[in-house]
Amino acid sequence: MRAVRFHEYGPPDVLRVDEVPDPRPGPGELLIRVTAAGIGFADVQIRAGLMRDVLPDLPLPFAPGFEVAGDVVAVGPGVDPAAIGRRTVGATAHGGYAELAVLPEATALPLPASLDDPTAVALLGQGATAIGVVEAAGLGPADTVLVQAAAGGVGSLLVQLARRAGATVIAAARGDRKRELARQLGAHVVVDSGEPDWPRRAGEAAGASVTVVLEGTGGAVSQAAFDLLAPGVGRMVLYGTASGQPPRIDPLAVYHRGLSVTGFASPALPARRLTQLREQALALGSSGVLRPIIGSTLALSQAAEAHRGAEGRTTVGKTVLLP
Repeated sequence: MRAVRFHEYGPPDVLRVDEVPDPRPGPGELLIRVTAAGIGFADVQIRAGLMRDVLPDLPLPFAPGFEVAGDVVAVGPGVDPAAIGRRTVGATAHGGYAELAVLPEATALPLPASLDDPTAVALLGQGATAIGVVEAAGLGPADTVLVQAAAGGVGSLLVQLARRAGATVIAAARGDRKRELARQLGAHVVVDSGEPDWPRRAGEAAGASVTVVLEGTGGAVSQAAFDLLAPGVGRMVLYGTASGQPPRIDPLAVYHRGLSVTGFASPALPARRLTQLREQALALGSSGVLRPIIGSTLALSQAAEAHRGAEGRTTVGKTVLLP
């Protein structure tokens, strides 16, 4: 089969399509013919070598990809053969950028008939994250929420969920295309995060009453957003570092201003809780309540292009590979 791998850490061009043996499902595993594989920011960071402190013993060559949808073509020992032929979506340990992938039965979810495969992949990881972030923030009608990277895979879903919670939504997005998307998704106010004075514009729009910041960028952006929080009631949920830099939060300011800062990380959740969030995301997508944005669909041979877009933050919504 064909699979995308990298033989050394480096820029997107280290990704290449190799011919490799077909994988075989082990005990408790499914073999699926992949119809859609999600591009995640963790894939980009791993390929660039930015997660070697967390994954020091990663075997090279390595096949990235953790979100897949497809049809079950074989099962391992202990799995009901009736699963063969079913459409499924789930999280694999690695190797999702491929024609075939092994998926633990424990992470496999039935794919609702009303969802196409790329949409299901977009909801699996980023939908679950968005729901978890909104729940961690405790959003309600009294809130004015600033959504960072509002045209991204998670951010675009956060805008929708914040509107659903009744909050006033200020969306920060870079460039005309992304700002227009944020408006279409329901943001009440949109500011261009590429402009130096975006924090002032966001603060003026909120009337100095930003109660919640949903932050997945890190670096100077997180510091500017933190400074907008209203004393006594402000709260921030951190869920990523798309800039490659850690959040800049002053612990003393948290204390003196009476703020709260919460982290949300899907990998840290108990397995059952993560499954519940994924099921909820698929259900909301199936009912039409949550609409993930598929920014682009690309062939396996275009994996490097997909990573370049993610690194350059030129993409909108979710990028999906179609083997």
